[in-house]
Amino acid sequence: MSTTTEERLIRPARNIVGSLRLPGDKSISHRYGMLAAFAAGTSRFTNFSTGADCASTLACMEALGAKVTKTAENAIEVTGVAGKVVPAGHPLDCGNSGSTMRMMSGLLAAQDGSFTLVGDESLSRRPMERVRKPLAEMGADVVLTEGHAPVTIHGRALKAVDYTTPVPSAQVKTCILLAGLQTEGTTTVREAIRTRDHSELALRAFGAKLTRTVDSVSIAGPQALHAIDAAVPGDISSAAFFLCAAALFPGSNLVLAQLGLNPTRAALLDVLTALGAHIAVLDLEEKNAELVGTVQITSPPEGLGSTTVSGGLAAQLIDELPVLAAIAPYTSGGIRIRDAKELRVKESDRIALVVKNLRAMGAEVEEFEDGVDVPGGQTLHGATIDSGGDHRIAMAFSVAGLRAEGETLIQGAESAGISFPEFFDLLDRVAER
Repeated sequence: MSTTTEERLIRPARNIVGSLRLPGDKSISHRYGMLAAFAAGTSRFTNFSTGADCASTLACMEALGAKVTKTAENAIEVTGVAGKVVPAGHPLDCGNSGSTMRMMSGLLAAQDGSFTLVGDESLSRRPMERVRKPLAEMGADVVLTEGHAPVTIHGRALKAVDYTTPVPSAQVKTCILLAGLQTEGTTTVREAIRTRDHSELALRAFGAKLTRTVDSVSIAGPQALHAIDAAVPGDISSAAFFLCAAALFPGSNLVLAQLGLNPTRAALLDVLTALGAHIAVLDLEEKNAELVGTVQITSPPEGLGSTTVSGGLAAQLIDELPVLAAIAPYTSGGIRIRDAKELRVKESDRIALVVKNLRAMGAEVEEFEDGVDVPGGQTLHGATIDSGGDHRIAMAFSVAGLRAEGETLIQGAESAGISFPEFFDLLDRVAER
């Protein structure tokens, strides 16, 4: 693995103005890529995610017998294996992608053959017991290395289960549903806090039948999937950085076209509205069961107020919390984040890095085991930012740097390419200096 790190200089901006069309949603691209590769026939996708994580999913599925062809810029065709993968003669490299490793574990547990899933240094530290346990209850043979990757799966016929997830996780839910898709009987996943439902919507788009209640989703198996054609909506987790940047500048005006507005993902719009930003959703429509629309954000002349993010909201916003914390010093009343302990086992310990980098910029911040308190009304100065090789930290502090006094240097800026290679170019396009 290369040890060279890229640095990016962020200069202060005067305003955020313009319109953007963002790359395809990473969560949806993972699921479309995986399901298309598993289905019968050839699926076609436009605006497929350009991130390295989704490329890892496609490469793993190709190694298992699917065929992936790039047909145009961000457009691909995927010919699937019709429900039967061919074991690769080598470990499947999931790169930095927890989504790939956790979801694919469920897909492969019910297949014939043995499979080993490996990842980079960061992924190899992330907890995998949360997928091993439910799969083991289904009768799967999944072997971990001290609770982490490498993950070795000896595929076999499974039995249906009724499983309650101890930690709300869309990846764990998906893992169980993909195993249940191939298993006799009805498999049910229950969760105390509803997590993003892209997998359920994607499975339906590919022809599977599921039933949902307020706190559970069930799938009867085995079922076959068929190919689809789809445009992937813009990624709202990527949009979060631009929405927060626009929220920082009174008089800003930013339009984001064709954005995925799945209700389990769009909570950031509610939080920004609570802070005082003005948000309008235009042209809302449904595509392959996903809501898609154009979002316009302007920031009020008096600036942003204050808010608390905790409980179920913290679980829904887990990816957006670093950037909310990064803009919190510029609000008038600050932002309080709780019930977000999961941030400590992401690509990095995101709570520790948020605190470290805010302090480097001169901010006052209080750290808790499950969150932070960031007071408002603060003035920040440019600083050298340690991204910890974490894409969301690199992008969050690029946004914070737009309102700081002086220049901010982002170390490990190449990590943004994991989810969003175009990030810095697009940020420059809408930042008025």
